[in-house]
Amino acid sequence: MTEIQTTINTINVPEKVEVASTKGYKLSKSGVDTLSFGNANPHQIPKFDDPYKEREWILEHLAGAFRVFGRKGYTEGSAGHISVRDPVEPNTFWINPLGIHFSLLKASDMVRVDEEGNLVGGNTTAPINAAGFAIHSALHKARPDINAACHTHSKYGKTYSAFGKPLEMINQDVCTLYNTHSVYSDFGGVAIEKEEGEAIAKAVGEKNKCVILQNHGLLTAGQTVDEAGYLFTLMENSCEVQLLADAAVNAGNIKQIIPEAEAIYTASVEGDPAKLYLDFQNDLAYEIAMDKSFMTFSNKP
Repeated sequence: MTEIQTTINTINVPEKVEVASTKGYKLSKSGVDTLSFGNANPHQIPKFDDPYKEREWILEHLAGAFRVFGRKGYTEGSAGHISVRDPVEPNTFWINPLGIHFSLLKASDMVRVDEEGNLVGGNTTAPINAAGFAIHSALHKARPDINAACHTHSKYGKTYSAFGKPLEMINQDVCTLYNTHSVYSDFGGVAIEKEEGEAIAKAVGEKNKCVILQNHGLLTAGQTVDEAGYLFTLMENSCEVQLLADAAVNAGNIKQIIPEAEAIYTASVEGDPAKLYLDFQNDLAYEIAMDKSFMTFSNKP
């Protein structure tokens, strides 16, 4: 089998830079603590003494992420998968079964798989997506700091991926992704081969949380499935906005790119795991209010 060559395109940023805008605004702290005013942040990442209780909580949030993705229309046939590392046996991870619409998935539907591809827990009577296993197993092996990862063939993500270039810093929201996303520019077909999964994991790099898979779509990762889920929605929206802005340029308009200092300043406020976890809770709360059946552990009779 031929070796897959991987090209990684990232936004260049100096190794040492003061977190301060060109207006002199400086940060004494970063992330969610800068935004919760008057009272404490209402959505703290919980800590567990019992890893089995943590597993149940993780699985419900995993199912909730699928409900959010289903409502936002990120489905494309049987494509798309979200994984989360198991807190009881960290060398295994949970992933969605093949052939169930995102909007129908429940916590009890998920499948636990080990590094060799054996179905070792949960809904072991169901198959999983082979490409999902190739991508997620390689990523979980390569990045112990990553607990969750999302990949779907969403409309604007796969459209923008055709250009094989990073997103531009053209608005405040996309600055969350500053210096934390890369491009995998060597599409190798449907990612069912181990080597393709490993090449994608390599393209994510040692510190990035997001990657644009050229001619394929988006992949995001995080310490929680909430973080990875929010980053995916942000990436998808940012791809749509980028395409609209590029179309406006073709009509004769000129884009204004945010200066590097402001991009770094904004990313320092918006991009930490606790802030990204907080950002996802609005969508998750909506899904719970509409139909909480996916929370199969919390909703036991």
